[in-house]
Amino acid sequence: MSKPKLILVGNGMAGVRTLEELLKRAPNHYDITVFGEEPHGNYNRIQLSPVLAGEKQIADIITHAPSWYAAQGIRLVIGDAVVAIDREAKTVTSAKGVVASYDVLLLATGSKPFVLPVPGKELPGVIAFRDIVDVDTMLSASRTYSHAVVIGGGLLGLEAANGLAKRGMTVSVVHIMDSLMERQLDKPAAALLQRSLESRGLRFLLQAATAELLGTERVEAVRFKDGREVAADLVVMAAGIIPNAALAKASGLECERGIVVDDALRSSDPSIYAVGECAQHRKVCYGLVAPLWEQAAVCADHLAQISTAIYEGSVVSTKLKVTGIDLFSAGNFQGGEGSEELVFRDPKRGVYKKLVVREGRLDGAVLVGDTRDGGWYYELIQQKAHVGHWRNKLVFGRSFCEPEAQAA
Repeated sequence: MSKPKLILVGNGMAGVRTLEELLKRAPNHYDITVFGEEPHGNYNRIQLSPVLAGEKQIADIITHAPSWYAAQGIRLVIGDAVVAIDREAKTVTSAKGVVASYDVLLLATGSKPFVLPVPGKELPGVIAFRDIVDVDTMLSASRTYSHAVVIGGGLLGLEAANGLAKRGMTVSVVHIMDSLMERQLDKPAAALLQRSLESRGLRFLLQAATAELLGTERVEAVRFKDGREVAADLVVMAAGIIPNAALAKASGLECERGIVVDDALRSSDPSIYAVGECAQHRKVCYGLVAPLWEQAAVCADHLAQISTAIYEGSVVSTKLKVTGIDLFSAGNFQGGEGSEELVFRDPKRGVYKKLVVREGRLDGAVLVGDTRDGGWYYELIQQKAHVGHWRNKLVFGRSFCEPEAQAA
């Protein structure tokens, strides 16, 4: 008997992780085909920042070379994006005209960078920070030009700014909010981060709204709504991402911000699943790795038809290492009514810790400068463990609360 056909659209981290999990559970269940838009095997997109900074090479971040797919009996079609889904015929069609049929379709189309809709956004020298081509473009610019502007003071923007500064460029970070990484840090932590980065040569323009990008043959400057201008030979858009749901929407699947999925990661069509940044689960789209891994495991269970496991959503955590500055945040770190905040500050060492406790359980954490206990705090948040008995020493870390665990 012929095996059912599974097609994966999107050769990125979430989709390939789902295949890995599926192969563990049911290695011979499907005849698998993978379509990838980029002309590479799967790579660790998170590691693009170290490549930009000169700490790694592209070869170092390839996680699944074409030989891996061949060894698994997977047909790999790269450099060719799927452009249409015919749900009635159960086929997909690629940009190069490849037509393939499926019994089960897995969409892992990821996300697209949000590009500010301002005049000049099409000028040469204006790019996003999303893939290997973007990194190559930035590296080329750093060898020829001097002034870079990064639009976006979030995780990705700061990593881009750090990398470009390490490549010798003068870098200005433009952020529309009044503090950096406002989704991952509270204001005291953000202020500490900004001071540390300024001491390393980065310049910050906060509460700055971009009005237009100036230039003729190439971008030359960024103009803000208040009339200020800053020179720019290179502008990197790092102002957020948008779930890439266009293909799904065109095929008639239910989509809101992303592809709407249930607790099995199944779309409105029972033959089609979605995982990763393109998926919207219980109104939430995730852009960090840990939730994608959790989705992959549940989806693989259902693809393998071995489980009724459900995905209930994720507690997100963020780690950042920029120019020697360690950051960690997880859960509901902003606190608020009904919560208690445990705070430790050591400005001389550049250390700031804030733990939010609600109803005797750890609800959120922000760590700057000393993130050694980040993983432990994250486990406590996920497990909804009672921590009241550690109230007076919790902020000092696991070695004070569980000395026997540290000794082991």
